[in-house]
Amino acid sequence: MSNVSGASSGTSAVRGRGQHVGVPKRCWCGEVIVAKISKSDANPYRRYYRCAFAAEHKLNNDNHTFKWVDEAFLNEIEALAFRIGRLEEEVKELRTVSMDAENKMFEKLEIKLEKEIVEKVEEVLVEAKSDMKKMMLLVGLGFVIIVVCSKLVG
Repeated sequence: MSNVSGASSGTSAVRGRGQHVGVPKRCWCGEVIVAKISKSDANPYRRYYRCAFAAEHKLNNDNHTFKWVDEAFLNEIEALAFRIGRLEEEVKELRTVSMDAENKMFEKLEIKLEKEIVEKVEEVLVEAKSDMKKMMLLVGLGFVIIVVCSKLVG
């Protein structure tokens, strides 16, 4: 298509209503976008996207969508890199939140286990005190029996 200007050999100015980031899907007029190859001297064989209506009617310097394919792909890559960066940040946040939640759960379990251990130790101590009292009572009773027996024998 020789109607593509060579003036846009560098960064293309967006020739549509609103800037198209990445690969354009539709023109502002509602037409689909078609891929074309430049036949201009300034951009020979360079691929571009164009509004199907504007391409069919060979319109020049109009407001219909025009974008170089390489620039569209570069926009797509930059947008994906940005999205990947955001997703990596979200994953990092989720890992932090997950670790915090795990730490809190671990702390709760640790507290629960400590309480259970303390309760068991208290139960054992109460039982040991009871057994100790019984033992002291038996020792005291045995001592009294020995004293009484020794007085009776002696």
